[in-house]
Amino acid sequence: MEVVLDKIAYGSSPEEIHFQHPNLSLAQIHGALTYYYENKDKVDEQIRRGLEESDKLAAHLSDAEFRRKLGNLKRSP
Repeated sequence: MEVVLDKIAYGSSPEEIHFQHPNLSLAQIHGALTYYYENKDKVDEQIRRGLEESDKLAAHLSDAEFRRKLGNLKRSP
């Protein structure tokens, strides 16, 4: 997913992605991009759902009452 997001968000080339993720081979990066292009609608939907979930979590974490309860949990033994 990160390979695809690097390509979509920054227009990164496979070589640039490899520089950012040296643990991945160029073959793996090309494979991920090939999978994306062959399954674009499905992957785009997964990305959209992930972003929605992140937005919900961020909104929840910014809730003052939730942060207070979380702080109380951290302090209790």
